[in-house]
Amino acid sequence: MTRTTRTALFVVTILVGSFLLFLVQPLVARMALPLLGGAPNVWNSAMLVYQALLLGGYAYAHFLSRWPLKRQAMVHVILLVLAGLTLPIALADLSPPQPGWEALWVPALLALTIGPVFFLVSAQAPLMQRWFAADASAGDPYWLYAASNIGSFAGLLSYPLLFEPGLSLRSQSLVWTALYAGLVLLVAAVAAARWRAAPSAGTEADAATTPKEPLGTKRILLWLALAAVPSGLMLSTTTHLTTDIVAMPLLWVIPLGLYLLSYVPAFAANRTVTRAISYVAPPVVVLAGSLAMVSQGSADMMGALAAIVMLFVVAVALHGRLYDTRPDASQLTAFYLIMSAGGALGGLFTALLAPLVFDWVWEHALLVLAAAILLPGMKWYDWMERLGWRKVMRIAVILACLIIALQLGAKIYDEIYVGDQNIVWALTGVIAVAALLVFTQRWAFVAILGVLMLSHGGIDTLQTSYNGLRSRSYFGIYTIREFADTQVRTLAHGTTMHGKQHVEPERALEPTSYYTATSGVGLTLANAGKIYGKGARVGVVGLGAGTLACYREPDQTYDFFEIDPAILAYSQSGTFTFMKACAPDAVTHIGDARLKLDEMPAGTFDVLVIDAFSSDAIPLHLITQEAIDTYQKALKPDGLLLFHISNRYIDLNPVLSAAAQERGWEMRIRDDPQEEGDDAAKAPSDWVVTSPDEKRVKQLMELSKDRVWVRLAVTEDPAWTDDYASILPFIRWENMLSKH
Repeated sequence: MTRTTRTALFVVTILVGSFLLFLVQPLVARMALPLLGGAPNVWNSAMLVYQALLLGGYAYAHFLSRWPLKRQAMVHVILLVLAGLTLPIALADLSPPQPGWEALWVPALLALTIGPVFFLVSAQAPLMQRWFAADASAGDPYWLYAASNIGSFAGLLSYPLLFEPGLSLRSQSLVWTALYAGLVLLVAAVAAARWRAAPSAGTEADAATTPKEPLGTKRILLWLALAAVPSGLMLSTTTHLTTDIVAMPLLWVIPLGLYLLSYVPAFAANRTVTRAISYVAPPVVVLAGSLAMVSQGSADMMGALAAIVMLFVVAVALHGRLYDTRPDASQLTAFYLIMSAGGALGGLFTALLAPLVFDWVWEHALLVLAAAILLPGMKWYDWMERLGWRKVMRIAVILACLIIALQLGAKIYDEIYVGDQNIVWALTGVIAVAALLVFTQRWAFVAILGVLMLSHGGIDTLQTSYNGLRSRSYFGIYTIREFADTQVRTLAHGTTMHGKQHVEPERALEPTSYYTATSGVGLTLANAGKIYGKGARVGVVGLGAGTLACYREPDQTYDFFEIDPAILAYSQSGTFTFMKACAPDAVTHIGDARLKLDEMPAGTFDVLVIDAFSSDAIPLHLITQEAIDTYQKALKPDGLLLFHISNRYIDLNPVLSAAAQERGWEMRIRDDPQEEGDDAAKAPSDWVVTSPDEKRVKQLMELSKDRVWVRLAVTEDPAWTDDYASILPFIRWENMLSKH
């Protein structure tokens, strides 16, 4: 085998291993969706598990590398074969979590499901590089890490584009298993290639891979920081995207994909791209980072795009600095172990510590500031040194820039919500120039960035936290606001409205937002007594502010299903009084709705309402055929089932139409727009009603009088199941770049 062929074999083995590693992440998350839902922290918990397993794999590679290469190869191949006995991938049989224990249960489920294979495959990148470097003439092995991350990125990208739309979960698992078997054969081939070439102990090549370069504490701490900040920033960006845009696997993949892709230029032998990106990193961090404390306003894809660009630029710059400070090949596995430990620390801070300590995504702003501190120094920015300025002149320039930033920052704060946005960004540009002028004085650069963050909504975000109007749980960040002009109190999850209530006592119990009397759910619940007579029983999945409680009539029974205890606390504390005033005896079942409904006696409800918003989307696992089977069991044979599908980014009409067609059910949709003259507390809504009994749907149509319900269009799309579902065909791409 020629040297070129052996190198190609190493590259292919590393690519396949990394491809499998990052294909399995969204695959297992998708498998777990019926149990976990679509909350951003579920994905962050998953990422924390993967980072911990990655750290374990790198530690295993580091430990294994101390042995002679032949023994390494034998042990690694044998363990890969043994781990393969756990395949194909299937979720571990773990009892559902008790409320409040999700942060520990999710990692346990994922670790038990894919722990052995993920652990061993994660060791591929450093171990194969170590084996590559065993040949003293092979050259610097670090460039292979760039190839590894190309494979990782390809694995992530292929999932939403190829695997999820084209294959069932069972088929995906079988394909992954087949590729894993191929990987074992490739590793065996690499071992065979190096087996014949491997020198015996004590030869010159062995000496070339024994540690020569001591690693100082300062250097190790720098590596930890350079790895931790991009890792944490990737997760905090994920939280921002999935809170403010939509909770779906496609968007979960984007920050991780770009994070992985950042290693490609950062670890490339040619440093041109990394240096170019590092040069533009300071202005990108200043401009995009100025939005890191914004916590109100509408979901803006351009703002999300700025956050994604900043993540990629920061990751390339910091990972490039990591590469530039790498040790020689003798310390390769130690370097990757420390780098992996830094990534795990970033994940630990963002996924576990931050939700417990902060009431908002403060970790995102802190990580942006940390990135600003760690950006590599660039000679181009050291203009005062080039001019030979003395210390006094430098201090004068720094003070002038700080004063300019403070003055213009105050002006931005005054203009940000009510002024001309062109002026706001012109002033921001001036401040950004001031920040870049003092970039080499890093404390001043970071201080000016902080001023920009505060002026672009940060002060209001701090004020909201100070006033105790925000809370954070495992499932989301909730904010209470009151608007004096409309006399309305609101409950929001990110930018998604969960409920509104009039502050005036005489109007406090009027149904508002998506639940007004003209909405589909309002028409249905107001007529439930006429359709089912006295004693009708209603189930509501998704509590929100509890608005629907006020449709309850004295002889009716209401049950609410809510996954997050923090939401129930708003009704119990009296922040929202719908439940206390209208349905004080209503039972609220805390936990995943599918699991809780499955525990209910068959034929419990006359009406079942599915209103489980999660960042502007119904979680995918609540509209599969298996989910509807659960709802049908909980409903009486002639019960009515309602879905709230108001959505900016996903058209769920074809999904529900396909489900109804497969069952032969009648299904109608009520589009209730917000028209001129409507109450300011009203929000436009789309509600779909269906039933196993066509007569009940027709009866509702008659009772709705002039309120129009439209039959859903026939579709050729397949119905979603737990085993097969893809959001990709139903994305409203025209709305993705528009501001709402």
